[in-house]
Amino acid sequence: MKSIIGEIIILEKKYSKKNLQLITGKNDISSHLQDIPEEMLLLSEVIEDPLKLPYLLEAFYTAQIRNEKAFHFALLRVQVDSDLRMHEDIQKYQQRKYVAETLEKLLYGELMLAVGETVGIEGD
Repeated sequence: MKSIIGEIIILEKKYSKKNLQLITGKNDISSHLQDIPEEMLLLSEVIEDPLKLPYLLEAFYTAQIRNEKAFHFALLRVQVDSDLRMHEDIQKYQQRKYVAETLEKLLYGELMLAVGETVGIEGD
């Protein structure tokens, strides 16, 4: 594992350090590089290049996800981050959000952060 400014190389593939931080939820990922599961690396790869998603759908669908809860939260972090940064580059962040939402629907059947749906206590 090598690190170039802004990039981390794991198993001869380059990953964005910022994406890995977002996906893992850890600011200091240097001590956690060996612990990043394959599905998280795959997620990092597809949010870096959303046009890979159609080719990786089956890989995600058939993947043995080591920690379902952690992966679900990774998808949610990508969605929240995309909404917060939408003004920076609307196309880039719309695509990233689309990737995360599509994977969440594929793997979990619904969106936890669905807009317009009420979750929790209903008012009278």
